[in-house]
Amino acid sequence: MSSVDYDAVAAGLSQAIPFNVHLGLETTSVAPDSGTVRLPDDEKLFNHVGSQHAGGLFSAGEAASGAAFVGAFLDVMGEITPLAESAQIAYKKLAKGEIAATARFGEDAEALKVKLNDEGRVRFPIEVEMTDAEGNVAAEMTVNWYVRRNDG
Repeated sequence: MSSVDYDAVAAGLSQAIPFNVHLGLETTSVAPDSGTVRLPDDEKLFNHVGSQHAGGLFSAGEAASGAAFVGAFLDVMGEITPLAESAQIAYKKLAKGEIAATARFGEDAEALKVKLNDEGRVRFPIEVEMTDAEGNVAAEMTVNWYVRRNDG
């Protein structure tokens, strides 16, 4: 792929999903193998014990996995339909303050694209780690993606 403005991609993703805009999620980075989303420190997003709500953490993790996915599949986005098929999350400690959800694309993207072209669909996981401002891990998540070609 020629030079890609990943900052522009991140800015676009920050506005692409109305629910994420509602929560104030911000895509802060997109790269070929990762994506990061910021969950703001906003009391309207807190739970009954004054920490980030589990639903906000889940949304930030899912959005980060989507950012990592887009970074890996950017060159074929117009040809495919991606869906988060399932997810598992483990809450490790109270999530206080601003949270960074960082997803890592651990699969071989080029091999997945070959399989996608051959079979018309592909499934794969993306791992996400959510940390507070001090770097403490508040939650870990796996989002399982299902992607199909639009021509099939």
